[in-house]
Amino acid sequence: MPSSPSDGVISRGEREAFRSALGDVLYQQSLDCVHCGLCLTSCPTYRVTGRETASPRGRIYLMRGLAEGRLDDSSLLAEEAFACLGCRACETACPSGVHYGEMLEQARAVVRKSEKNFNIAHFIERLALRGIVPHPRRLRLLVQVLSLVQKLRLDRLAALVLPRRMAEMMDLLPEIPPGQERKRMPSFTPAIGRYRGRVALFEGCVMPEFFGRVNDAARQVLARAGYEVVVPKSQGCCGALQAHSGDLDFARELARKNVVAFEEDPGTLDAIIVTSAGCSAAMREVETWIGESGGSFGRGIRDVLEFLDEVGADLSPTSMPTRVCYDDACHLIHAQGIAAAPRRLLEAIPDLELVSHRNPEACCGAAGVYNLTHPEMSQQILEPKIDALAEAAPEVVATANPGCAMQLSSGLAARGLAIRVVHPIELIEEATRN
Repeated sequence: MPSSPSDGVISRGEREAFRSALGDVLYQQSLDCVHCGLCLTSCPTYRVTGRETASPRGRIYLMRGLAEGRLDDSSLLAEEAFACLGCRACETACPSGVHYGEMLEQARAVVRKSEKNFNIAHFIERLALRGIVPHPRRLRLLVQVLSLVQKLRLDRLAALVLPRRMAEMMDLLPEIPPGQERKRMPSFTPAIGRYRGRVALFEGCVMPEFFGRVNDAARQVLARAGYEVVVPKSQGCCGALQAHSGDLDFARELARKNVVAFEEDPGTLDAIIVTSAGCSAAMREVETWIGESGGSFGRGIRDVLEFLDEVGADLSPTSMPTRVCYDDACHLIHAQGIAAAPRRLLEAIPDLELVSHRNPEACCGAAGVYNLTHPEMSQQILEPKIDALAEAAPEVVATANPGCAMQLSSGLAARGLAIRVVHPIELIEEATRN
């Protein structure tokens, strides 16, 4: 948990700095919360703990109380701000339209800046998110090392000798894809058949290394749908993980670089296509990070499934007799309001049986790096999800976010369930392949 300023008691100056950092607009947003409680049952941490302070309503009350001077001890807000998964299910439930996700990122950034005591866990997290994740060469080298570890089965040995927490972290890692799947995509792919337009494809940071097949499936499907696909080489990490961890300043730097990278393309783009729900949610809201310069960029962002459904792509899929459960990624359904499009695309595949399961929109507990920073809570949130999937007994689980895919794969494997987890675009690509 985050350390609090000094002994947790915040001075008047620090409290005023908190309100200033929170900003008048966001402070006014906190006043939009009418404390009706409709968010409570949608909140994963509240359902587990039953604590008011572990709910969106309670966290907003803590933010407002600290800003108004009614709360002198900042330690509880510091704890609860990072105990939240940021799944934003509360936004779907909220009748007042409270921008909880935006407020949470701002509060976390203020908490991080106010920390005075050194915390080794936070230091390592920031080192990874600043020094490795946004640097493709460093990340690629790390993944190559992990691949060698897996090939030599040293990960199994490590599980026996490492501390339990570190062994659990190793278990969450997916099998590193072969080098062929980690190759960078071509910078230009021509449209196939009738030309319909031109799109740019966002690669991301983690996606090329762990889920390169997903990006490539999107590229191929978009081309089959009649779109030229460009992949700007100067693009980079979107900043979502950094913003979620409270490093909003660094996230802004990454966002500005991407705005420039996608402006370099000389052609007119119909959309900037993203395959990771967490990335597309962050990129859509980049105007709240960097102001007006990010407005047109954010409005051009489309999740790949949303875009294909929106343009009515005629893909002529072939038969795929497979029993599939679609599981909603939180940042797709709650942050972007996309629920029907993925289902329509899957239902269009002949003989594919789309099977429903209990509460598909509930969080799986992945939440970026939450399953690493809060493993116990993450596991408690995951268990009902795995129960529901086990009851539905699909052959395949489809979800549109890499963190969710890794979390679900780990949970299913732990139960001994041989159920494949894929991105929906992979099924669409397979069904439209010549």
